[in-house]
Amino acid sequence: MQDEQKKGMKFSVTVKPRSRQEKIEKTEKGYIVHIKEQPVENRANKALIRLLSEYFKISKSQVVIISGMKSKHKIIAINE
Repeated sequence: MQDEQKKGMKFSVTVKPRSRQEKIEKTEKGYIVHIKEQPVENRANKALIRLLSEYFKISKSQVVIISGMKSKHKIIAINE
């Protein structure tokens, strides 16, 4: 799955905070990311960036939330 994603690509993510386990599911419309963190004080966004960087095996600085900082539905970009 990781090889499908190219640098410089944008995709949509639906975040499921307060999950029991952290995981990433690929769907037709993008990704569903389950994170343990609560959506308080930017913790969920930081956890999302960490998980996506591990999933795609890139640095955290390459993962950027383009829109949806305060929403469960986000647009993410992978920068080079």
